[in-house]
Amino acid sequence: MRNFKLTLAYDGTGLVGWQRQASGTSVQGLLEDACARLAKAPVAVAGAGRTDAGVHATGQVASAAFHTALDVHTLRRALNAHLPSAVRVWRVEEADPDFHARFARHRKTYEYRILNGPVADPFRDRYAWHVPQRLSATAMSDAAASLVGTHDFAAFQSAGSEAATTVRTVESSRLSVQSISDEAEEHDAAVTWDGCWLVYRIAGTGFLRHMVRTITGTLVEIGATRADPEIITTLLATRSRADAGPTAPAHGLCLRGVEYF
Repeated sequence: MRNFKLTLAYDGTGLVGWQRQASGTSVQGLLEDACARLAKAPVAVAGAGRTDAGVHATGQVASAAFHTALDVHTLRRALNAHLPSAVRVWRVEEADPDFHARFARHRKTYEYRILNGPVADPFRDRYAWHVPQRLSATAMSDAAASLVGTHDFAAFQSAGSEAATTVRTVESSRLSVQSISDEAEEHDAAVTWDGCWLVYRIAGTGFLRHMVRTITGTLVEIGATRADPEIITTLLATRSRADAGPTAPAHGLCLRGVEYF
């Protein structure tokens, strides 16, 4: 029996999310089926995070233990041969027997992309939230920075969540502006114009269900001047989900990476 650490990417469009469901196609289900075909026995796969339906990933991490004589490079090719093109295993590594992708200490980084301009981009529409109203990147950036630290994020979780505690630690929270003509070029968040990408990145040791999407929805309300930037501080104190912004669409969110320490 060997334990493997798998790093993978997937396009969440049309998938029910990471976790296997009673119906619908999940990333976990696809990966467990691919591993089972190679191991010729059922295989349980654990993910570092349970991304929701429609959410993408470029750096999800999973762990799986099973019998195989394949080396890690051959195993990667074999797994990808049994997976649809929307799911790719980037890397396979031998892991310690007790490594578990979810329970080992880790830090996750999420990225949310907003296309802020009058016209949507049909080639990127499935990976970004199109907001046609001009947004203030300065106000959004200032508000995002106030989330750094250990706080009670109850106002930013989805209704009906069963988390044991709503206290989480955010290590970084930053909004940047990227030109559509040159996406590699980042500009100061004080510069805003029609037709740009607003890229929100947040990193921490744990997140509540829909937390990043609700934070993003609140930041857009601030950028559109429908909410005061100080509302972030108020929400952290009052813990009122009703006063926070809407949950941003799933397709703009991407799990960018998971670091273990």
